[in-house]
Amino acid sequence: MRRPGLLAAFLAARFGAGDGDEPAAQDDDEGSGGPQFDPPEGIGVERDLAYGEHPAQRLDVYRPRTAPNGGVIVLVHGGGWRRGDKAGQRLVRNKVSHWVGRGWILASINYRLLPDAGPVVQADDVARALGFIQDRCAAWGADAASCVLMGHSAGAHLVALLAADGAIAGRQGARPWMSTIAIDTAAYDLVALMQARHFGLYDEAFGADSQYWREASPMHRLQAPPAAPLLMVCSSRRDDACGPAQAFAGRIQALGGQARVLPVDLGHFEINRQLGLDPAYTAAVDAFLAGD
Repeated sequence: MRRPGLLAAFLAARFGAGDGDEPAAQDDDEGSGGPQFDPPEGIGVERDLAYGEHPAQRLDVYRPRTAPNGGVIVLVHGGGWRRGDKAGQRLVRNKVSHWVGRGWILASINYRLLPDAGPVVQADDVARALGFIQDRCAAWGADAASCVLMGHSAGAHLVALLAADGAIAGRQGARPWMSTIAIDTAAYDLVALMQARHFGLYDEAFGADSQYWREASPMHRLQAPPAAPLLMVCSSRRDDACGPAQAFAGRIQALGGQARVLPVDLGHFEINRQLGLDPAYTAAVDAFLAGD
């Protein structure tokens, strides 16, 4: 059953519960992500590169001004599948400073949002952006196979969906990528999530059609082990994040794939903001990227 809206709003405001907290909290964090981030000296940015015809199909690319010596992070913002922006400081500042400052390239993407496009179409947009980026990697001095899909909240659901079913990416012109990092989502098994008590934003995103739940569910799209290793970061302060991540990781491992879960003692928004800044958390992600 759906949790009543007033109760959900109270719980979200009081405890920060839920994968994509209620609208006021989302507007405060990933709705705009704060002022546009202007990178420091030594890092260049190309803004609003079009990977499709829709105005939302745009991305920003942050690159070291010297030759890159790392991979390419493809960053997918959250915002409850209905809001969010690629350029906000809270989203990109610490990640750009950490990884681009060390020779990586970071591409932060926008994608079509509700009500114009549901999560399955949004996953197509992420895949199309990945293909666009891979086509340009050589010109940037990077390897197309070195791309890392990274998403937070709703964005974590979208990258997990691509990890679960690589055919989605292939249909949009993307090629295999190095690894996937999903940061704090509960939306791995949508059938279980939608049949339990849940926030109203899930109804807006996934509706009442159980067949659509399965189509948009990483757990149900997973039929073979993902080609790329998957790291699922989850907030240990939430009741609904680490359990679904562990279940999804277990399913991948049972199929012979590589997946691990990283619980972090930060709230839903801080787990995104602090990546690139928090030393222990960032070091754990760096170790995963290095194949450790």
